[in-house]
Amino acid sequence: MKKISVKERVITVASKLFYTNGYNQTGINQIIDEAEVAKASLYKHFRSKEDIAVAYLRHRHYWWMGELDKLVFHQSTKEQKLIAVFDFLIYWLKEVDYRGCGFQNILADLPKDQLKIKKEVLFHKNELLRWIQNVLKNETEVLSENDTQLAKEILVLIDGAIIMAQIQNDVWPIQAAKNTCKKLFN
Repeated sequence: MKKISVKERVITVASKLFYTNGYNQTGINQIIDEAEVAKASLYKHFRSKEDIAVAYLRHRHYWWMGELDKLVFHQSTKEQKLIAVFDFLIYWLKEVDYRGCGFQNILADLPKDQLKIKKEVLFHKNELLRWIQNVLKNETEVLSENDTQLAKEILVLIDGAIIMAQIQNDVWPIQAAKNTCKKLFN
């Protein structure tokens, strides 16, 4: 069995704590205790709590985008792929008991001086927008102005559906956003 490194343990524990408890409510000592690492070992890999949060968000980004790709991969048309995003949201949000988007959550909980974290949140949202744009391009090299606008509208539907599902603790906002997305293609 492979031994988990100190860095991986810290990221795993911090990810759970930041996602379930919030950034401000999670302290370095709690991460150290639950990851069962020495303070010196933690600081060997991370200079600050902000750096741990950046590692958490990067890990979360690659996991989230990978899971999204896996779920929509089998769809054949761009419309089917983009509508399937909402099926992914339903599956994912039920799995996490409607806890919501880790990027939205951390941003809402963020002190103003944590610019590295804000940069990671922006990176994730911009990458999701690029992903939508690439689906819409569908083998053409240039995205039309209409498709550029459509990609932004779909991103807003996705993020709005996530936050509303978290607030409502239900899937109906995602289903409503999915229905709206279908109308955008008609």
